[in-house]
Amino acid sequence: MKLVQLKHLVAVAELGGLRRAARHLGIAQPAITRSIRDLEHELGATLFERSAAGMTLTPVGAAFVRRSMAAQLELDRARDEVQQLKGISTGTVSIGLSTAPHVSMLPMVLEPFRRRYPDVLIRITEGLLPAMEADIRSGAIDFYVGPLSEDSLSGEYSSEKLIENRRVVLGRRGHPLAGATSLAELVEARWVGTSVTMDSGAELSPLFQRYGLPMPVIAVQAQSALSMITVAAASDVLAMLPQQWLGFVRISRLMTHIRVQEELIAPAICVVSRSRLPLTPVAQHLCDLFRRSALNQRVIDIW
Repeated sequence: MKLVQLKHLVAVAELGGLRRAARHLGIAQPAITRSIRDLEHELGATLFERSAAGMTLTPVGAAFVRRSMAAQLELDRARDEVQQLKGISTGTVSIGLSTAPHVSMLPMVLEPFRRRYPDVLIRITEGLLPAMEADIRSGAIDFYVGPLSEDSLSGEYSSEKLIENRRVVLGRRGHPLAGATSLAELVEARWVGTSVTMDSGAELSPLFQRYGLPMPVIAVQAQSALSMITVAAASDVLAMLPQQWLGFVRISRLMTHIRVQEELIAPAICVVSRSRLPLTPVAQHLCDLFRRSALNQRVIDIW
């Protein structure tokens, strides 16, 4: 089994056909056909179903491609690491960020990283940990910065708490409840919800229950902070977001901060990576910059 065969296999799987894979890789189609045939012969299994519409993976093929992609990613990381240890600052760092570190930490991290590693490509994926676990496991994402899910992490991941966090209540400019000073005054409000888990009310409900209040009414379920901000800025629906968004609110002047007296605890911001393999030197440096940014984060005075 040769590495080039795995490269051909992954290209066909991703692009759905020999011709498209050959065009993408810039090689002759017979070379890819031969690679697939030799792999199937060596494994004693059919990897693709052939049809006029293209090639689709068999269950065995899908399992083998997952392993092949992980192997390729590890080899890419190994190549980057060797070059970086030789003092050649090239390669790629892939990170996953939730919205809170996007607005509060990334601006503090980018410039010092670019000064030291101007030729390294940074890939950023926005989202929450459950959507990124598979990519962290495979090595497609080097590390994640953001809140954890409600489920505990398995031993294949290591995590480190960076920042204890709080939430704030935001509404549109001129919102009729802008003068509210407690959650009790907001029980009749409607909310835009999102969550680290699949339950859109999972983050808001415990806060209301903690203070003996009825569960909030979720009027809109969003998948990103941008959607939450847009919904709240354009309607009477309220949003509860990490306190890092206060800077954006002040600058944009689209929204107002509704200053309730209750402590609105948010999940801590953590960094998560694989436990079994170290980060490359460049990825480690970027991770250390996020740690330094967390240490330098001033406590936001929400009053």
